[in-house]
Amino acid sequence: MSLKIGIVGLPNVGKSTLFKSITKQQVDNSNYPFCTIDPNVGIVLVPDERVDKLARLMESQKKIYAPVEFVDIAGLVEGAHKGEGLGNQFLSHIREVDVVIYVLRCFSNDKIINTRNEINIIKDKEILDTEMALKDLATLEKRIHSLGKEERSGNKEAKKEKQVLEKAQELLGRGEMLTGFEEDDFKIIKSYQLLTSKPRIYLLNGSEKEVDVSSREVFKKNNWPFLVIDVLTESEACDFTEEERESFGLEKSKLNVLIKETYRLLDLITFLTTGQDETRAWNLKRGSKAPQAGGVIHTDFEHNFIKAEVINWKDLIDCSSFLKAREKGLLRTEGKDYVVQDGDVIEIKAGV
Repeated sequence: MSLKIGIVGLPNVGKSTLFKSITKQQVDNSNYPFCTIDPNVGIVLVPDERVDKLARLMESQKKIYAPVEFVDIAGLVEGAHKGEGLGNQFLSHIREVDVVIYVLRCFSNDKIINTRNEINIIKDKEILDTEMALKDLATLEKRIHSLGKEERSGNKEAKKEKQVLEKAQELLGRGEMLTGFEEDDFKIIKSYQLLTSKPRIYLLNGSEKEVDVSSREVFKKNNWPFLVIDVLTESEACDFTEEERESFGLEKSKLNVLIKETYRLLDLITFLTTGQDETRAWNLKRGSKAPQAGGVIHTDFEHNFIKAEVINWKDLIDCSSFLKAREKGLLRTEGKDYVVQDGDVIEIKAGV
């Protein structure tokens, strides 16, 4: 399961600079709107001490960290849902991601053009929300019309789907989030990859002192997950070691915190596999069972699952080998109903 994160925002708010900081890729972040027309895409391997320690223990030839894919989507403007500023093209890229990071400009810098002529992160958020909602409403209207024809022909599934989409249409029309659906109904919503159904993190781009107290309170009151990150400072220090950051009086990088927050929003955990060939971290939805973990590694492992050998990574490190862990009863044999835990080291046994 590769996590895909979209970076969106109005023009010149620091999206491409954030992308560069995270991926350490050189991208065009020139000082003018729409410098990013095609989305920049970068794969980041998330550092994980568990992989490092297990690889040393097993003397693995390779270490493979869990991948995260970042997509830098060009700046949106009011009217994007109608195609303003090439908006339709940009909005379509958002459909493909798992989590959306809203980059909201808090910093004041006369040298960087502000297309909004004011610093107002609440208003900027509302513009982005509105454009995504209007795009979704257009999608829903078209599909509801089509389902109406199927319903009149006696298709009961079409009737059910139409009712779910009409509820979504009503919520979005009132400016509300897509919540309150039964699990089966929300699966219908998710199948359309609606922009407003994507989990969001709000990155307030600026220093702590540049984010006003009233705006913070609005975010807290509404339980909107946010992080304050000075993206330019992160970009300038992205190649520094932790020791170098400390020597320059810089705090620890918040970029890994940003990635961890996406894991939390998507309710993901990490399990591991290890051996002499490689030690590897894998993403998995919390609550998944052993066969599903096998399916992340290879589809045949899920279909032909027999059992799983499981141990917590710390227990394996403490025992120094699988053999000693088995002798202590810490290496367990689990069946198809075992719910995988974060930090499990797993070996899947599958048939032909």
